[in-house]
Amino acid sequence: MPTVSTKIKVSRDGQYIMAVGTYKPRVRCFDTYQLSQKFERCLDSEVVTFEILSDDYSKIVFLQCGRFVEFHSQHGHYYKTRIPKFGRDFSYHYPSCDLYFVGASSEVYRLNLEQGRFLNSLQTEASESNVCDINPVHFLFAMGTAEGKVECWDPRTRNRVGLLDCALSSVTADTEIEGLPSISALKFDGALNMAVGTSTGQVLLYDLRSSNPLIVKDHYYGLPIKSIQFQHQLDLIISADSRIIKMWNKDTGKIFTSMEPEHDINDVCLYPNSGMLMTANEAPKMNIYYIPVLGPAPKWCSFLDNLTEELEENPESTVYDDYKFVTRKDLENLGLAHLIGSSLLRAYMHGFFMDIRLYHKAKMMANPFAYEEYRREKIRQKIEETRAQRVQLKKLPKVNKELALKLIEEEGEEQQFSKKRKQKNLPSLLKDDRFKVMFENPDFQVDEQSEEFRLLNPLVSKISEKRKRKLKILEELEAQGQQEEEEEPEGKASDAESSESSDDEKGWVEEVRKQRKLLRQEEKLKRQERLKEDQQTLLKPQFFEIKEGEEFRSFKDSAKKQKLMKKTLEDRLKLEEKLGTLNVSDTTVGSKQATFKLKKSEQQRKQQEAEKLHRQERKTLRRSASHLKSRRGRGRLFH
Repeated sequence: MPTVSTKIKVSRDGQYIMAVGTYKPRVRCFDTYQLSQKFERCLDSEVVTFEILSDDYSKIVFLQCGRFVEFHSQHGHYYKTRIPKFGRDFSYHYPSCDLYFVGASSEVYRLNLEQGRFLNSLQTEASESNVCDINPVHFLFAMGTAEGKVECWDPRTRNRVGLLDCALSSVTADTEIEGLPSISALKFDGALNMAVGTSTGQVLLYDLRSSNPLIVKDHYYGLPIKSIQFQHQLDLIISADSRIIKMWNKDTGKIFTSMEPEHDINDVCLYPNSGMLMTANEAPKMNIYYIPVLGPAPKWCSFLDNLTEELEENPESTVYDDYKFVTRKDLENLGLAHLIGSSLLRAYMHGFFMDIRLYHKAKMMANPFAYEEYRREKIRQKIEETRAQRVQLKKLPKVNKELALKLIEEEGEEQQFSKKRKQKNLPSLLKDDRFKVMFENPDFQVDEQSEEFRLLNPLVSKISEKRKRKLKILEELEAQGQQEEEEEPEGKASDAESSESSDDEKGWVEEVRKQRKLLRQEEKLKRQERLKEDQQTLLKPQFFEIKEGEEFRSFKDSAKKQKLMKKTLEDRLKLEEKLGTLNVSDTTVGSKQATFKLKKSEQQRKQQEAEKLHRQERKTLRRSASHLKSRRGRGRLFH
């Protein structure tokens, strides 16, 4: 089914399995001979229950939740009618072709399918009826009421022939019942036996000749019984509530087996003369179980018998079923480390297997108060569960408690105001993941002694007071129901607000000035304390060791380097431009080009200076030599 399956049934010839579910409401028919789906039909409303009237799928009746009764033939929808009250169950009386409908009424409605009309209804003493069934042998009609009674009627005379008070019989010494149990399931077995299921989880087996139940079986879940089936080969009764399916002996009440599916159960269907069980549950997939002890597999899936035979031929012996796996550390805690290497321990992976009985004995000796601790823990859990039912106080976070309390108060005021205004509530900062760290991380703790907080706090407090006054004024205006906006009283209210706002501004300005004066006084005190500490401290000489390969020039160079490192990149670039080691120029594309000159070491600088001096000396020598030559040439000319 798309989401949920509610009812599942098998046709009398065993070839077709039909199931109804939702959503959208539909019926699906599966052909077992072809192992496939035969058809699917969608319906107008959800199906409460349905019945297959023919041996195959050619005649079906659906009781729907909207008081509709819908008939389907082989080709599809055939006819649709309504009953006066909402129906909960119906049964088909084959000798007279009558449909008996029970539901939210004291009457049992009869619809004759041969004449095609409603007959006189049966008037019962019950206020409402939940289920009904017709005995397949003598056709006695029985119905279960909301008062916990079963009324039996004879369809031939249309008179009541018996009344069983099942609610009183279901109460035994072991059962705990909070309210009056009503009948939720009903099923006949042969001519004399009848099983009744109650809404409190009890199954009562009756012999029609006695008003007392033969056996009362409790599911111990307190859930209504959804389905009851009889398994004749082993004399078992299969009862199911929404949580568990139990199979038990109808003579002794001894449990045969039980099954707990993953999802809630809505209906159970036992395939006739086989060990196959099908369930309709609160899930898209319907569960199918095969239990070979109950009977053979159906003809259309006989391969299941071969599978089970193969499994029985090669049984897997679970050697360590009665053993407990323990590690070396567990053995030391139990005081059994001396057993390592003995036959009482079997080495396996990173630990050992030991007999479960020996383990329990050793644990009791090592920790004799384990049960008391377990009991205390259970009592503590019960107390916490009862506390959870009380009114929960809003817990403040560990960080910024005052801010959180303020936000909670403001949120409450805004919610009250938005309810009156019929506006949507804004999301809370406490529940917002973006601000969650502010109330968890101590780094975000508001420092109330800081300068910023002390200067801002008067303003924040005044704004909150102003907001509260404004909310009160708006509430008063709404209570008075003033509709005219341009009248004189409203003008006076606005003037009053302006005067109040000016007074508020003056007040918080004065508070800010006071806070500033206090901050200045605190700064003066701190300076005086620092001076006293400096005067009291004695300066001691410090010695530094110079690393190998480095030259010590002065402390000024290191101080300059530290100052340069503290400066921003922009300031450093400007300094490099002044020194000439950096050249920034604009390109033709529009971007900028930066050229750096690497700083030279002290040795390179000295070498360059020496080379420069050498060049200057050579230039002076050349000039002096050329000057002497020119003077000698002039002397010769004069001679």
